[in-house]
Formats: sequence, C-alpha cells, structure tokens
Amino acid sequence: MNSEKDFSPLTPNIVRALNDKLYEKRKVAALEIEKLVREFVAQNNSTQIRHVIQILASEFALSQHPHSRKGGLIGLAACSIALGKDSGLYLKELIEPVLTCFNDSDSRLRYYACEALYNIVKVARGAVLPHFNLLFDGLSKLAADPDPNVKSGSELLDRLLKDIVTESNKFDLVAFVPLLRERIYSNNQYARQFIISWIHVLESVPDINLLDYLPEILDGLFQILGDNSKEIRRMCEVVLGEFLKEIKKTPSSVKFAEMANVLVIHCQAADEAKLTNDLIQLTAMTWMREFIQLAGRVVLPYSSGILTAVLPCLSYDDRKKNTKEAASACNHSLMKLVTPEDDEDEEEEGSGSTGSLSKEEGQPLAEADSTDMLNASQESVGFSNISFFTPASADRPQVTLDLDGIVQVLDRHLHDSSTGMMTRIAVLKWLYHLYIKTPRKMFRHTDSLFPMLLKTLSDESDEVILKDLEVLAEIASSPAGQTDQTSSCDSTDHRLELKVPDGVKLGQQHSSRAVDSSPSTPSMNSYFYKFMINLLKHFSLERKLLDIRGAFIIRQLCLLLHAENIFHSMADILLKEEDLKFSSTMVQTLNTILLTSAELFQLRNQLKDLHTQESCALFCCLYRSWCHNPVATVSLCFLTQNYKHAYDLIQKFGDLEVTVDFLMEIDKLVQLIESPIFTYLRLQLLDVENNPYLIKALYGLLMLLPQSQAFQLLSHRLQCVPNPELMRTVDESKYMDSKQQIVTKRASYTQIDYNELLQHFDHVQSKHLEVRHQRSGRTSCLQRLVQCPLHLTFLK
Repeated sequence: MNSEKDFSPLTPNIVRALNDKLYEKRKVAALEIEKLVREFVAQNNSTQIRHVIQILASEFALSQHPHSRKGGLIGLAACSIALGKDSGLYLKELIEPVLTCFNDSDSRLRYYACEALYNIVKVARGAVLPHFNLLFDGLSKLAADPDPNVKSGSELLDRLLKDIVTESNKFDLVAFVPLLRERIYSNNQYARQFIISWIHVLESVPDINLLDYLPEILDGLFQILGDNSKEIRRMCEVVLGEFLKEIKKTPSSVKFAEMANVLVIHCQAADEAKLTNDLIQLTAMTWMREFIQLAGRVVLPYSSGILTAVLPCLSYDDRKKNTKEAASACNHSLMKLVTPEDDEDEEEEGSGSTGSLSKEEGQPLAEADSTDMLNASQESVGFSNISFFTPASADRPQVTLDLDGIVQVLDRHLHDSSTGMMTRIAVLKWLYHLYIKTPRKMFRHTDSLFPMLLKTLSDESDEVILKDLEVLAEIASSPAGQTDQTSSCDSTDHRLELKVPDGVKLGQQHSSRAVDSSPSTPSMNSYFYKFMINLLKHFSLERKLLDIRGAFIIRQLCLLLHAENIFHSMADILLKEEDLKFSSTMVQTLNTILLTSAELFQLRNQLKDLHTQESCALFCCLYRSWCHNPVATVSLCFLTQNYKHAYDLIQKFGDLEVTVDFLMEIDKLVQLIESPIFTYLRLQLLDVENNPYLIKALYGLLMLLPQSQAFQLLSHRLQCVPNPELMRTVDESKYMDSKQQIVTKRASYTQIDYNELLQHFDHVQSKHLEVRHQRSGRTSCLQRLVQCPLHLTFLK
C-alpha cells in the first residue's frame, strides 16, 4: 500500500496497524477507528463518517493485499459498532465490501468477513432487512463453504439474521421469493439445509404469509425431499407437513390449481429403485389426496393429469402400501366429484354454476384448452418441459370436467400391456362411472373405446373381465346410446324382439327390433346388437377364450342385460353365421349354460311350459339356431316339454353322421337328465299314459348310445318307469280332466308349426354334412371311434 497516500481522517498509525499481519495490532487499530467515528457521530459529521467507511472499503477491504483486506474488514465492523443505531444510514456502504470478501479464496479472510458482517448486523438489527437479499445470497454461499470455521461463523450469522426476521414485521417477502425460488434448486447438501431452515423460519412467522408463494417453491421442496441426507429429508418433511397443516386450516386462500402440476409430476416416481423417490411419491400423493378433498370440483379440469399420476400407483405391492392407499383415496375422491351435471353441454349450461368452490355466480364455464391438457402419448421429461394443468383465470372461475383428457388417459392405460391388474380394474370402474354420470358425452368416445373393451375380455383376471362386462353392458343398455327411438314390429314374426333401434345392422341381413316383451328387460340401444355380433366374432377368432371364459362371460351378461335378450340376440346372429362348426360349438356352449346355470333359472321357467306367446316365440328363435347341434336341439325340446318333437328329431338321428363328439354330447345329455334341472321330467315318467313320447325319446337316446356308463345310467332310469296299470287311481277321471285343461291351455298359446321346424332341422343338418364332406371327405364312424381314447365298452 502506498504510504504517501492521504488516508485522513485515519492517522498513519491506524493505517499502519490495519495493514499489519498480526491480528492484535489490527484490533488496536479498529479500536482507534471506533473512537474516531464516535467523535464524528457526536459532531453529526456524516461526511467524515462516509469518508472513513469509503477508505476502509476501497483501500483496505477491497485491496489486493490480504492483510489490508483483513484490516479493512475489522475497521468496517468498528465503524458499525461506533455508529450504533445510526448504522442503518450507512449499511449499504458497510455491507457490500464485506460481502465481496465472502468470495475470497483465503478461508481465513472469509471467516473474518463473516465475523465483520455479524458485528454489523448485530448492531443494525432490523435496519438490515432492506438489504436482506444481499445478506441471504452471501450466506447461502458460506453455508456450503468447505472450511469448517467459515461454516461455523456463517451459522452464527445465520441464527442472528433469523432472530431479526422473526422479531420484525417489515420483512419484504415479495422481494425475497424470487431469490428463494432460484436458490432452492441448489444440489449442495449444505445449501439445501440452509434453504430449508429459512423456509421453516419464515413459515412459522405469523406476520409472513409464505403460503401465498408456495406454488413457486413447492417443486424445489420436493427436489430437496429427494436428498441423500437423512437429516435434510427429515427437515424437508417437517416443512412440508407444516405447509399442509396450514393448507387444511385455510383452504379458501390456497392456490390449488397452481400447485397441482407439481404434485402430478412428483407422484410419478422416476426411479423406483431409489428409496428417496418413494418418499417423494408418497408425500406428493398425500398432498394430492388432501387437495382433491379440500378443493372439490375445482380440480375437475385437471382430472386427466391427476389420473395419469394416480392410476399406476394402484397396482403397487405391499412394499409401497402407503403410496397405494393414498392413490386409492385420491382416485375414489376424484371419482365422487363427477356428477350428472357434468353431462350438460356448454350451450345448455349457460351461466349456471357447475359446483365450483368459487362464490361467484353467473360466470361461463371455462373450457379447458386442449393444448394445455395432458397429452396421453407424451412422456414426462422434466418439470420445465411438461404441463398437465393450467391455472384458471381470475375472470373465469367456473370449472368443467376434462372428459376428453380423462378418456384419453383411461384408453392409454387399457392399451398398455404393462398396466397392472388393479390399475386396469380402476380404469374400467372409471369408464363405468363416466357412462353412468355423463352418458351423453361418453357416447362420443364409444366407437374408439369399444374395440379395446372387447379385447379386454381376454384378460387373465376374472375381476377385470367382470368390470369390463359391466362397462359393455352399460354401453349396450344406456338410453344415451339410442340413435333412433322409432320401432318396427313384424306381426308375422313370433320371435322375441328387443329394444334395438332401427339403425342397427345385423350383418346386413337382420331386421332391426324395437319391442321389449318383458318389463324387466333393460332397454337396448344401438350398441347392443353391435356388442353381441362383435362378442361372437371375438369367440370365433379366439376359441381358447370361448373354451375357458365363454360360459363365465355369457352368464355375467345374462345378469347384466337380462338372459332373454342375450340368448335371443345370439341365436338370431348365429342363424346367419357362415362358420357352421363355430355355430355348433357356440350353440353347445349356450345350451349348457341354459341347462346348468343358476343365473338362467327364470329363463328356464319361461321356456319350460310355453304358456305365453312370448315364450313360444323365444323357443322358435332358439330352436332355429340350436339346429346347428342336434343333441342341443333335443335337450331344448326336453326343457320345453316338447317330447313328441324330441322323439321325431331322434328318429332323424339315424340319417346323421354319428361321430365321437356326437356320442359324447348324448352322454352329457344323459348326465343332465339325472341333474336337478330335469327333476320335473323324471317325475313325468310316472305318468306313462300321458307322456309316451317322453319315454320313446329316452329309449331313442338309449338306442343311440354304445353300452357305456351313460347307457347303463339311462337304462336303469327307464327300468324304473312304472306299469301304467299300477299307477291308475280311483280319481283318475278327475285327474284326466285336470290334465286335459292344462294341455288345452298350453295349446291355446302354442301356435308352433313343428313340421316347419323339422324341415329347418333337416336343412341345417344337410348344410353341416355338406361342409364336413368338403373339408375332409367322409370317414366312417367306426374309424373315428377307434382313433378316439374314449372308453366305450362296445369297442372292447
């Protein structure tokens, strides 16, 4: 330093001592400076005071010589002590050179700078708040200082500054938040710890409302929550917990929409292998759950983004049980927010409220901008590059359901083969819920959803299939799916007719039906026949599905859409099926379901007596398709007590190609005759005189069977048929009169041309025979039986 330079009012001794390498001499100089400045204060000589501060800053603190910088720092601290309460007038000049020394490469000098600033702040107290951003910026750097002594000094200064902020009511939060938002993304552990500690302090001050600015720092907090340090994670959890408590206390002032995007992103774990990501995801999901419950319908425009985050979590295992439970709660709460009023078109809604938490009335619905909603095919690449949510503008406070976005997300999860079972179930529950609550809007998406819903029937999970069937059944029966309410009825056609609009096309060959004969039958719409046609096509293409799940699917549909409708429509469609082998297989499946399933009890009773015109029409409809399978046709005649016709059919079996499959079907029919379903038939064997054709038909089956177990079973049953003479009673005349009345009553309703039905049976069987000949040529029955492992006694 130039000794000839004028440093007045500092004396040469003070200047010399400030430049000394010994701390004690610099301290003596500082005491002299303090004394000198006190004199200037007493004289109210601000000019000289500023001059002293300027010399200490420019000539010493900012000097190139390290000892001079140390002297300048202690001199500035002495000035502040001398100024006392007046130091606030000179804080800018006092603080800036000290903060510059925070960047010095010498750790000892950084420590002295920290010490000097501590003394300056301690004297000035609240007066330093206008310069808080400068101090905070400097302290954030020292918090990550590698030197332990510097860190220790910075912690003392940090505590002092926190005390000042806590005591004051003049803290400028608006000016501070931008700096906080910038610093919160630091990757240094100590800097993160420093940031979290300050957020905790500011959040605890009653006069500082940091909650208003939470949207600007929430993402940074979740970043810190993923820190490798357990202590920092714990601190961050505490801070987030305090914010959440405050949100619950004052939900009306919370900016839910502006924070929802952050939660959606952090609800999706980027790396499931990291424990810290599990914590982030659980915390974000917990916040999301509270947001949905507190904000209500305000979150509806952002449902697609929420579902994107929530749905995958529903398939987590017990290792992430808490996250899964929180996601389930989110999903359930969000689903409850969707109501029938969301099905109203915008032009119909006018200015009516849609249930927003906003107290303002008469505002138009805010139509969600499709460009701001979730793009189902877009992958999350970072917080700054993706936006699932758009905050609602202040002048458009009303909310509307983002149905298009929701359907897009649901459809994407159905198409994704990696989607877990519980997620698929949740997706189907959502679709069902939307079809119930918003059917008119949902039917705009049905054409795109329908193929995937059909494909989902091949799912491995029974529960998934059940939910899928519920959705398909709702689509098929919802009044919103009616395309044409007009009906047509052919009076000459006695088949059961469904409520299906005229616009339905049944393979270009079927006429539409629109009359429902049963008051308990749900109203069918334009998708019902489309569903039945596609379901049978699906079975035709996936025979394994038909074998394994076919009966299960059809039985559930009978519960959901009324068995009469299902069987009538399938029989009608199968009548036009070109694949005769599939028709035969499908009829066999339907017949087995009809004769064995508890769900079909009512339908069996309807067909049992044929007492109504509708039951006769249903029988004729089923019969025509059942002709694809001769044994099934006979069993249908047994069910409907058409014993003479059953006998006539069995007489024709001699002209059919008796295959192993044919004999196996007769075997199954014999087993069914012994089941509870045909109890009434076995009891009718007691009335020999009035049921001769029943006995003849059973003997006909017996003659068709080889002497197998089924043969023995039926033979033993027929041996139990009593002698008609032994069954006569004293009141036989009255009994015969009663029997005749029943027959007469049945005949009054049964206007069935059995000759025409027999002709139809012959026609169908001739087609089957022709197809079999075309496929492989005729093979003798004996050859097929020899090749079959079936244990039939007559081959032994």
